[in-house]
Amino acid sequence: MHTLKRRKKHLKKSNIFLFSIVVVIIIILGIRSNQKNTIASNSNNQKQSTQAQKVSNQKKEITKKLQKYLDKVTADGTASVSFYNLSPKKNSSAAKKSNASLYKEGNLAVSSNASTPVTSASTYKLFITAYLFNEAKSNNFSWTTSSINGFYNMIVYSQNDFAETELQTYGISSIDSFIKSQNWYSPVFTTSSNATTTAKSLQELLLDLFHGTGAFSDTTNRSKLLSLMGKQVYRTGIPAGATEAMKGTTVTDKVGFLDDVNNDAGIVTLPNGQRYILVIMTHGHNQSGFSGFPRIAKITKKVQSIVYGN
Repeated sequence: MHTLKRRKKHLKKSNIFLFSIVVVIIIILGIRSNQKNTIASNSNNQKQSTQAQKVSNQKKEITKKLQKYLDKVTADGTASVSFYNLSPKKNSSAAKKSNASLYKEGNLAVSSNASTPVTSASTYKLFITAYLFNEAKSNNFSWTTSSINGFYNMIVYSQNDFAETELQTYGISSIDSFIKSQNWYSPVFTTSSNATTTAKSLQELLLDLFHGTGAFSDTTNRSKLLSLMGKQVYRTGIPAGATEAMKGTTVTDKVGFLDDVNNDAGIVTLPNGQRYILVIMTHGHNQSGFSGFPRIAKITKKVQSIVYGN
């Protein structure tokens, strides 16, 4: 009887001892697991920090190089340039890269001489378009066979008839007031001189067009304009330079040419999904006709190469 009791007591002590060992093992394993999780977390945080620093360094390097180049090409006052990067297309190869955050919209925006008013030439037709689209919201403008044809010729062939008719119909002061309300450079139109604007103002208009905001909120009208800008026939400026920098690049743009003035304002999409807005306005250098557009193409190619590579 006493032997049985001793055995039970011994077995109880053994069970307690084994249980204690199991508890200790579990605690040790838990500590090791926490240590591993902490190490993994620290490693992940370190990687994120390293990547963030890398992106920051890339941003500084690109913007510094781009600013230096733009300051150089605008130094004599005969050129104005405004560059604004747009975020890559969703699910594009560019959007999936480890440094995609570098190209977050506006992260690499650089300009030079972009707030100086210059002769707009036919880029002013983008402001006419914005005004008409805004009037259409209030049913003060409608698409007729005549207006459809006139609008097509104004954007694709840069003809003046439709634009001049609308200026007379709605009045310079009304259109300038609208432009001012959009916080774009104003007045664009005066009775005594050619239409004027800035590269920055055109860039801001194109940004509204890209996002479908403000005057461009109507999806049908917005699509109509973008489609025609993609078909416009004067393509030796931004389209030529962007394509030369990277084959397969597409451009929707509006040009302007008058006397020695050659201007181009466009939205550019690269094959890998990268996108940007670029406005280049030039005069002087004995330009005439379309002779200034190769200059625009050269600037475009260099800008695109600096920001996105070849």
